[in-house]
Amino acid sequence: MAHFYATIRGGRGEASRGGSKASGIEANVASWEGSVFVRLWRENGKDMARVSLEPWHGSGASKPLYYGPVSGIE
Repeated sequence: MAHFYATIRGGRGEASRGGSKASGIEANVASWEGSVFVRLWRENGKDMARVSLEPWHGSGASKPLYYGPVSGIE
């Protein structure tokens, strides 16, 4: 069973993927103006998250939005 789980829905329907504690999971959702990158992983017994804005094909900026526990509790 996957420890991490992601779904995405678009013009061709919905798709999902799972990630283990060892692999984690990543998603990059983009437009022509930039992208949003999300990574979840396990570290020291906690589920961690990184969310950031990233360039996409030369457009957009790099900007961290969140880095810390998935629970939001430090």
